[in-house]
Amino acid sequence: MLGHRISRFGSTIVKQLAREGYISTYGRRNLQRSYGHYLPSLPVVPRQARTSQEAWFLKSHKFCTSSTTSSENGDEETEKITIIFVDKDGEEIPVKVPIGMSVLEAAHENDIDLEGACEASLACSTCHVIVMDTEYYNKLEEPTDEENDMLDLAFGLTETSRLGCQVIARPELDGVRLAIPSATRNFAVDGFVPKPH
Repeated sequence: MLGHRISRFGSTIVKQLAREGYISTYGRRNLQRSYGHYLPSLPVVPRQARTSQEAWFLKSHKFCTSSTTSSENGDEETEKITIIFVDKDGEEIPVKVPIGMSVLEAAHENDIDLEGACEASLACSTCHVIVMDTEYYNKLEEPTDEENDMLDLAFGLTETSRLGCQVIARPELDGVRLAIPSATRNFAVDGFVPKPH
C-alpha cells in the first residue's frame, strides 16, 4: 500500500517535470510504458505559496511515515517498586523506583543523602547501603570481585552490605529496606560534594 502511494506521488512529480520541460517527453513515455499500472492519471495541482504559519509549522514539526504503536499515547507507565531508605536518624523514607534503575540513582533523584563520589564507576564505597532483611539480600545477584574490593573500604561494613550503584531495582525487591550508614570513607578532598547524575 505504501509502495502504491509512493508510486502515485512519483508519477505526479514526473508528469509535472515533463510539463515544465525538465525531462523529455520520450523519457516520460518510457516510464509510463514500463510502470503504467503504477501510474494512474492524476491531475497535477499547482504549487501554492506557503503562508508564514504553514512554513513555521512544517519547519517546527517532524513527520514520520512509520506505523504507530500502542505505546504512542504514553498510556504505558513504567513498572515501579517501593524501596525504603532508612536514614542515619532511623527515619524510613519510601521511594517509588522504576525497574532497572540503580539504588544510587533513585536516591539522588529523591534527595536521599547517599553520596556516590565516583559517580557509579565502581571506584569508591561512598554509596554503601545495608540491606536490612536477609531475605531480600539473598534475592540480589552476587557482588562482583570489584564490588567486594570497594566494600572492603566501606565504613561500618556488615554481612548484608552492598554498593547502591550495583543494586538494580527488580520486581522481587519490592519493599526492600536499605539502611544508609552514619558515615562514609571518601578519599576525595574534604568538603567535596559530588553532583547527582
